[in-house]
Amino acid sequence: QVQLVESGGGLVQPGESLRLSCAASGIIFRLATMHWFRQAPGKQREFVATINSVRSTAYADSVKGRFTISRDNSAKMVYLQMDSLKPEDTAVYYCNFRDSRDFWGQGTQVTVSS
Repeated sequence: QVQLVESGGGLVQPGESLRLSCAASGIIFRLATMHWFRQAPGKQREFVATINSVRSTAYADSVKGRFTISRDNSAKMVYLQMDSLKPEDTAVYYCNFRDSRDFWGQGTQVTVSS
């Protein structure tokens, strides 16, 4: 059974940093491509970042240069380091794995406000 559990969200001021974590189970993690998405109030869920099994990464234009996705295969964890946070980064952040269907975690709230 696939399970994804996010953590690390919180309330920060603009310009500060947060590191999100996602613990995965029920998958062959070292082979999995993992994604981060986010959903702001009243908006559709959007892609943030992805990392594949050989650690190639891709980012949404809105976070490029500020966010860094990484993984620890031994711990079955994927991370999202978020620097220079902006109010428009405020959203619930979700970890995602795609197999025959999408698997999502419960999400972690990130609020950027002064």
